[in-house]
Amino acid sequence: MKTDTVEIKVQLNEGARLPVYGSSQAAGADLCACLGIGLTMTIEPHKWAMVPTGVRISLPAGYEAQVRPRSGLAAKSGISVLNSPGTVDSDYRGEIKVILINHSDVPFVIKDGDRIAQMVVARHETASFTVVTSLDETARGEGGFGSTGI
Repeated sequence: MKTDTVEIKVQLNEGARLPVYGSSQAAGADLCACLGIGLTMTIEPHKWAMVPTGVRISLPAGYEAQVRPRSGLAAKSGISVLNSPGTVDSDYRGEIKVILINHSDVPFVIKDGDRIAQMVVARHETASFTVVTSLDETARGEGGFGSTGI
């Protein structure tokens, strides 16, 4: 089954790695840390840090890139993306940096080139917001958190 592809222009800092899909059906392309050859970075327990990737992208209008946690890092080490998903807008041209948080009780060491997050490219809509005096009624109404059951 063929899926649609969109061309993303990529600029790489020295030593940066191109985002790569781990399999033919993967939704997210792995982002790697770009720290400098042989360098490491440590995130202390219950702290967070902004990790550079050395990747800059140019997305077409109507697209975004979402930076999401890697499930393996979360399951094995308690590492996640703090602002998950982080959003890269189509008009942003700066380096993609990943805010990683260490939910564990031990320091987490990142080596240059480690896969630290995944990036999902998606289409999006732009909304038009209209102020009204009332909204249409629904069965749920104003029922909030947990109002539809567990």
